[in-house]
Amino acid sequence: MRTERANVLPLSLREAWVALAGLSAVFLFEMLDNSILNVALPTIGRELHASTTALQWVTGAYAVVFGGLMLAFGALADRYGRRRIMLTGLALLGLASLATAFVTTAEQLIAVRVAMGVAAAMTTPGSMALAFRLFDDDGLRVRATTLITTVGLVGLAVGPTTGGFVLAVAPWQVLLLVNAPIAVLAFIGVRAGIAADDPADLHRDPVDSAGAVLGTATIVLALVAPTLFVNEGAGAWIPWAATAAAVAAAALFVLRERTTPHPLLDLKLVAQPLVSSGLAFKAAAGLATAGLGYLVTLQLQLDWGWPPALAAAGLLPQVVVLVAGGAFVGPFVQRVGLDRAAWLSAAAVVFGLAVYGLLSRYGYVWVALALVLVAAGMRVVGVVAGVNVLRGLPKNRTTIGAALVDTATEVTSGAGIAVTGTILATLFTGAIATPDWSPRQAAQFQEAVTVAGLTLTVVAAALVAWGFSRARRTTTDAETAVDAPLDHAGATP
Repeated sequence: MRTERANVLPLSLREAWVALAGLSAVFLFEMLDNSILNVALPTIGRELHASTTALQWVTGAYAVVFGGLMLAFGALADRYGRRRIMLTGLALLGLASLATAFVTTAEQLIAVRVAMGVAAAMTTPGSMALAFRLFDDDGLRVRATTLITTVGLVGLAVGPTTGGFVLAVAPWQVLLLVNAPIAVLAFIGVRAGIAADDPADLHRDPVDSAGAVLGTATIVLALVAPTLFVNEGAGAWIPWAATAAAVAAAALFVLRERTTPHPLLDLKLVAQPLVSSGLAFKAAAGLATAGLGYLVTLQLQLDWGWPPALAAAGLLPQVVVLVAGGAFVGPFVQRVGLDRAAWLSAAAVVFGLAVYGLLSRYGYVWVALALVLVAAGMRVVGVVAGVNVLRGLPKNRTTIGAALVDTATEVTSGAGIAVTGTILATLFTGAIATPDWSPRQAAQFQEAVTVAGLTLTVVAAALVAWGFSRARRTTTDAETAVDAPLDHAGATP
């Protein structure tokens, strides 16, 4: 039975500040975690005597587990309670963070990172779903999501600098122990500010275990394959085998979901115009952001010879737009509407990629412009497309919808790196990290940057065009429903 507290939804962000503080802390953990840890990888490698592969899995294990389990935990949250799954994940996060203090080997640290990945999969999709469900008004939903993501992006921006300062005065373990108080803050905010789920808003369909296994396998393989392409090269058989296995698992997953009476992910819901268009826009943004970040980092340091500190400064235009742009998301959406804001911002991402692919060789000003355009587009589409996906789903499927949004971003981000890494490996001869490139190698790199940038542009443009066509179908369907004659009962025939 629904309580009075659950019936009265907040009418402003101020009324929901406790809940929003908790949900913002969840997103802060996701954004801060890897960015602050990357700075410490050399120190961790020395102190734990970790191999290159082990060090890679310190960050990779978290990303793979996080991406692989989001759909499964999203489905469980819609069945057994979003708040309950969220609080359980936050408790696991706090315990895993405290376990860092006792780590003495690289293998133990990887196990801790796996546990943190599980916790992130339980909490991150829920933060979007619970923020969406806090309000009835779409404008408040956009403002709440913008607030939460801004807090996370601030963590992403300050993470490397903060990590560097901490390492100067404290052991590296402190960088992961900081997640414990963040988990406590999030737990208190969610526990006190969000009512328990109304059973009427959940569903009790049987759990699709086979679908969960196939979906997880598909995503894990899709996330591992790009790393294999970058590390092993396009000429090796292992990355191609992982890619083939991912395709096979995906085909079996689709077959399972289309034939089982209680699917993990109802593909008919995914095909809804609002949902499919939002996912397409998010996929384009994830592909562009990861691919552009990878290319720009290599270009500034390896091609132009910038030292790491100057290269970090060169990325500041992107950081500034991501953090400060939150103030403009709400007014922009209010002016043009949710649907138009989604495809306009996704189009800005594509345009930024095209600027980089065609003009980056002519100087930093074009690189900066590309970073600004992609960041501005991603800042809007990250909020609006996610809200649109949840608008297009039933109330008892909101968490798996949020998980689907995050999964689309994770997988296409990996694909963006795979595309750029494969093109570089194909066109560039010799070791790319070798100093003092020959003129021929410099020319090869420029060619690879152009080809990779334009390839990403074409793929992202195709996603945006498809998403736009789906979004237009939403508008057409709505106009048809309004114009259709009503029968005697007041329903459209």
